[in-house]
Amino acid sequence: MLIERPFQPADIEHLIIAGWTGRDQKAVEHHIKELEALGVKRPRTTPIFYRAAASLLTTAETIEVLGGASSGEIEPVVVALGGELWVGVGSDHTDREAEAVGVSLSKQMCAKPVSATLWRFADVADHWDDLILRSHAVIGSERRLYQEGTARAMRPVAELIKLYNGGSTLPDGTAMFCGTFAAIGGVAPADRFEMELHDPHSGRSITAAYSIRSLPIEG
Repeated sequence: MLIERPFQPADIEHLIIAGWTGRDQKAVEHHIKELEALGVKRPRTTPIFYRAAASLLTTAETIEVLGGASSGEIEPVVVALGGELWVGVGSDHTDREAEAVGVSLSKQMCAKPVSATLWRFADVADHWDDLILRSHAVIGSERRLYQEGTARAMRPVAELIKLYNGGSTLPDGTAMFCGTFAAIGGVAPADRFEMELHDPHSGRSITAAYSIRSLPIEG
């Protein structure tokens, strides 16, 4: 049975964004070098765990960003609540210009949209690698596939938690973004971002979507 519960971002006190979580270390290194060419500093370790303000989490239908240089990226999100782990989907929406200045800085620049529904992690743990993550970007009148892959591309949740805190679970009130994969056709800003976490074993999905409102840069 796949048990669901609603998600209230206000229940979260600690937000962790795990970066460079890919299992294929050659692919991770290749991507690091690509970003270095764009001015993004190499991470100290891989994976690396960025702390971000929990108040950035939101289930709002629209977020506001500064300028037009930000974009979303789909990630599985594990959440510790009530003594159990739960999983949903989220977007580590990031200001790409700020990312070139400092990745930690860029993590604080934008809201982090998440799904309003969670699944009990134990119900999908035995087939975690089969879960499908899919995102679409809406740019003007065009809706296009932006990312697609399985959780197999990222390190297992238990491994990420152990690397983060040395334990087997997260403290209650903690959410962790677990990583993402490359955008099809490259990273690009959009007017709307749509996310889906699909379980092929049950045929069920968690979805979330949000629009992006760009604020002017006045100086």
